[in-house]
Amino acid sequence: NPAPSYSTFKPPLKHYLLYKGDFTWNSMSGRSVRLRSVPIQSLSELERARLQEVAFYQLQQDCDLSCQITIPKDGQKRKKSLRKKLDSLGKEKNKDKEFIPQAFGMPLSQVIANDRAYKLKQDLQRDEQKDASDFVASLLPFGNKRQNKELSSSNSSLSSTSETPNESTSPNTPEPAPRARRRGAMSVDSITDLDDNQSRLLEALQLSLPAEAQSKKEKARDKKLSLNPIYRQVPRLVDSCCQHLEKHGLQTVGIFRVGSSKKRVRQLREEFDRGIDVSLEEEHSVHDVAALLKEFLRDMPDPLLTRELYTAFINTLLLEPEEQLGTLQLLIYLLPPCNCDTLHRLLQFLSIVARHADDNISKDGQEVTGNKMTSLNLATIFGPNLLHKQKSSDKEFSVQSSARAEESTAIIAVVQKMIENYEALFMVPPDLQNEVLISLLETDPDVVDYLLRRKASQSS
Repeated sequence: NPAPSYSTFKPPLKHYLLYKGDFTWNSMSGRSVRLRSVPIQSLSELERARLQEVAFYQLQQDCDLSCQITIPKDGQKRKKSLRKKLDSLGKEKNKDKEFIPQAFGMPLSQVIANDRAYKLKQDLQRDEQKDASDFVASLLPFGNKRQNKELSSSNSSLSSTSETPNESTSPNTPEPAPRARRRGAMSVDSITDLDDNQSRLLEALQLSLPAEAQSKKEKARDKKLSLNPIYRQVPRLVDSCCQHLEKHGLQTVGIFRVGSSKKRVRQLREEFDRGIDVSLEEEHSVHDVAALLKEFLRDMPDPLLTRELYTAFINTLLLEPEEQLGTLQLLIYLLPPCNCDTLHRLLQFLSIVARHADDNISKDGQEVTGNKMTSLNLATIFGPNLLHKQKSSDKEFSVQSSARAEESTAIIAVVQKMIENYEALFMVPPDLQNEVLISLLETDPDVVDYLLRRKASQSS
């Protein structure tokens, strides 16, 4: 059954006023809020989930991609390939060296969860060390006083000794981890976390969920969606590699093409896989870090642009040029937040690299050599790692080699367009935000009012 049209819903005038064509809302307090284009990362988790539905509906109704479109599921389990099965057997034979990988070959959502768990562990250890040092510091003044006391007052000293530690340790008792430390996707200002003192938000605790048929598990999930933007879901390895290359590799000729040290890359890979806090410094080879980033993307069980949307991304090239960018934007909205955020960070980095491709003259008149890595060259290298579908057999690959060559050309063209237009692709225009708010208004009016007040405060 086709998805219901959100545009057909008329907001009740007693609560809101929607001025068509202007995308201006009035909140319950009477404050006027005009919607503007915003980065997708600035939307709340609830808005991003509803944006997926709105984008899915528009793709089905307005875009002729000649293929079936589905919303990718986060962290899908894939069947193990023969190579991975052999690798796992080898690990079982060598149990002394076996460890659970934390980064490579893992679903993206799991990698981010591992990074989050590691950070929480670090924060907890840091707090424990601080509490211990504070406790010791609080005992030092008491120790100095005790040395100056006479033996005749030993009884009073003993009594004060039994009281002082309790008094000093009480303020330093470790408190439960603050809300900000909890796992972001289910933690910050969610419907189930609303305060009793926030009467308007408290009503959202009992809000009904979308009227479409949903399972109990889906309803429980949606009820915990955050009403504020969640933390950026980018793997530590990806961000570290991008930062290092932005700082040290932009003028390196042939970056991503020149070979690296397999031994050093293997060592870096193992450190990240063991969950070690790897700090990429200037002495680390640019080519080793570049190879590490490519390996991470290559070894992902599901490509960053997902197999479910492979054909849809390729078929955007069949559309009119003026329609391609908007369709790519809608497809990106369908991606799970972790895929979307990681893709944004990667495209941002590749765009910076491409801007340094040509030779130029510095401010002091010196000639600066370009890295020669244009958006086309970068798309040629990264495209097959970002967008691919599983090969069924080597025989099929050889039989359809010419067709696969055409698909490879299409993949490069799609990724090149993404690199060149990454900033526009991750902005959410007012008309789509409007559709999201209207769809939420049908079920969660109090939440809409909260979101409008937050947008108003951000714009001001």
